[in-house]
Amino acid sequence: MTISVCVAGATGWAGRPIAEAVLASDDLVLCSAVSRSSAGQDLGTAWGGDPLDVPVHGSVEEALDGVDVLVDYTSDEVVRASALAAVGRGVSVVIGTSGLGGDDFADIDRAATEAGVGVIAAGNFSLTAAMAQAAALLVARYLPHREIIDYASAGKPDAPSGTARELAEHLASVRANSVDVPPQETRGAVEARGTTVAGTQVHSIRLPSFVVSTEVLFGLPDERLSIRHDAGGTPTPYVGGTLLAVRAVSGRTGLTRGLDTLLLAN
Repeated sequence: MTISVCVAGATGWAGRPIAEAVLASDDLVLCSAVSRSSAGQDLGTAWGGDPLDVPVHGSVEEALDGVDVLVDYTSDEVVRASALAAVGRGVSVVIGTSGLGGDDFADIDRAATEAGVGVIAAGNFSLTAAMAQAAALLVARYLPHREIIDYASAGKPDAPSGTARELAEHLASVRANSVDVPPQETRGAVEARGTTVAGTQVHSIRLPSFVVSTEVLFGLPDERLSIRHDAGGTPTPYVGGTLLAVRAVSGRTGLTRGLDTLLLAN
């Protein structure tokens, strides 16, 4: 059985190698793509090569005919609407785009459950990032104090990253964070304490040389534990996890959040 796939953001940094991996797979078929800058072209031509017989559309709504799974690597400005449009058409969705919040995911989960289709969303589809998050969730059962540092490139527009937001929300489901001095009671600049996500302080650093790095710090009197994941400058880490999700999502209903959730459920 083959799975028909549409990749939204197929000319982008992460979307292109994922689309290429779909094309190279025996059990997946790339039947359409979405890219506003290349709408109306063949995807191969948009990549600067030979035609691939894969049409490029300007919006997800135009690209869903015959699609089993939509893979979205676009932007936080459009991903929510695109996911809901796909779910409304009975198409499963894999979301690799960051920037969505808890309310957005609740709406997507509700719509997917009502439609009887699956959605898998991860702030980071790297297998090693998933293992780092799984380790942090294990530690959170025993250590009550934590903060998160979110590193990314200087040009990343959204903060915190989807990886950091997802981690904070997952940690809250395991154990509430213990905070001795609530951030709003800080003397001086409250902003220096970062933003609160699901009870955990998250500090977003945006500098050249970083791609995506996420560190969670746990502390007890006289000791600390740091769990950190670093990604390099290529999208390679995200391809394998994304394809794993593509193959798994059609057998699910509602939202599955986090690649670690998917992996550890199997």
